[in-house]
Amino acid sequence: MLGFLNLNKPPGFTSHDCVAHVRRLLQMKRVGHGGTLDPAATGVLPIALGKATRLLQFLPGNKAYQATIQLGITTTTDDLEGEVITSQPVSNLTLEQVATALKQFQGKIEQIPPRYSAIQVQGKRLYDLARAGENVEIPVRSVEIFQIEILNWYPGDFPQIEVVITCGAGTYIRAIARDLGRVLQTGGTLAKLIRTHSSGFEIADSLTFEQLEFQIQQHSFQPILPTRVLQHLHAVTLPIAIAQKWCQGQKVSYDATDELPLNSPLRIYHEGENFLGIGYLTIIDTETTLVPQIVF
Repeated sequence: MLGFLNLNKPPGFTSHDCVAHVRRLLQMKRVGHGGTLDPAATGVLPIALGKATRLLQFLPGNKAYQATIQLGITTTTDDLEGEVITSQPVSNLTLEQVATALKQFQGKIEQIPPRYSAIQVQGKRLYDLARAGENVEIPVRSVEIFQIEILNWYPGDFPQIEVVITCGAGTYIRAIARDLGRVLQTGGTLAKLIRTHSSGFEIADSLTFEQLEFQIQQHSFQPILPTRVLQHLHAVTLPIAIAQKWCQGQKVSYDATDELPLNSPLRIYHEGENFLGIGYLTIIDTETTLVPQIVF
């Protein structure tokens, strides 16, 4: 089996738990995931099956979330799963104030990931260092927020705001919740998170574990083909004779009729439209050459 599964991750599961469960259901060893989700979060978790695990690195990075941010509270983990550090009623806070503050988080911004996250520092995961009580300097990351749209506002002593956030890879929504609270001087933490889009997969097309298990029992489960997932990459079709050489790991001369990017991943097919793998174009001795990167 080779392809992808668009999993609707349930709450309480780590991304690793989801991979292990899919392995058991499909009775296969080679399973991986793209774009980690926190245990409390739900929604789209791309799962690669079989040799498609080698393609995870080529998935598009953009993501979208529906998030509920709790104001007036800070926690150790920047979400409601952690211990409360501070708690102060902020009943005078208005939607206008929050909307104005949110504008600071759109575009390219610098972000410090949560202390409890999977990022590695000094060869160790941040959450392991945090649990051990070690304080380390967390490196700042540059991330891009394309849009923040306000859906709902729930006023009160500890108001909540529900937003849709579209962003690039590597963005921590928990960090946005925390930093919004800092800008407002109220404290903030993430109350709920649903990932609605990830790496080309939409939540409307996702499968729960129950739906996946039912399809497996009915022998109707079909993985999503790599060609469908990798549509954002340019495609190259090779004559069969040249395709055979390329599949043997040979670099082949290629005269591109279309303008194709150099040194960027390309989908490779042969004339029968079968997907062969991933390659890239480069210049070797003034000649445009197609180099194999991943061959199926």
